Amino acid sequence: MGNVYIALLHHPVYNKRKDVVATCITGFDLHDIARSAATFGVKKYFVVNPMPAQREFASRIFDFWQDEGSLEFNWTRAEAFKLISIKADLDEAIKEIEAIEGVRPKIIATSAKGEEKRLESRNLRLEIRNANSPYLILFGTGWGMTDELLSRADAILEPITGNSAYNHLSVRAATAIILDRLLGD
Repeated sequence: MGNVYIALLHHPVYNKRKDVVATCITGFDLHDIARSAATFGVKKYFVVNPMPAQREFASRIFDFWQDEGSLEFNWTRAEAFKLISIKADLDEAIKEIEAIEGVRPKIIATSAKGEEKRLESRNLRLEIRNANSPYLILFGTGWGMTDELLSRADAILEPITGNSAYNHLSVRAATAIILDRLLGD
C-alpha cells in the first residue's frame, strides 16, 4: 500500500456566498476523521487552520486524548489521535511529508463540484497500490476549497454522487467514503 496522508483544510475555503473564509475546527471532525484515518492506514492526518485560537482548540482536544487517563478510558480513540498533526497552512503539511518521505507528495484534491480534470477513484486506487511515492489527499470544509487551492492539486478526484440532486455530505462522511474507495479491501 502506498504512503497516504490526508489534510482537512479550513482555509482558503468558500462560504455559501463564495467569499473566501476560514472555517472553525470541530471536535467531531478531529475524532471521526482520525478514526477513519486509523482504520484505513493513513500515515498522518493534518488539520490545517490559520487561526491560532482554532489551532489551540484542536491542541486542547488532542492533548486530552493523549493523557494517561484518556488512554486508559478509550485507548482506541487515543490511538487514532496520534495521527493528527495541526498546521497553520497547507505548505507546512507538504514540508512535513517531504521531510518524512524525502519527496514531495502527489496532491489530490476532493470536490463535490464538477471539475474538468477528474481522476476516477478506481484509477487512483490502483496508482496508490503500485506506487512508492506519497500522496496527500485534500478535504475542504465550508462550501469547498477555493479555485486557487484546487489549481495547486496534481489532480481532482471525482465527486461522490448519490441518486438525488442534493450533494452536500459532511466532510466526515465524505472522507470515510473516499478512504474506503481508495484504501479499503
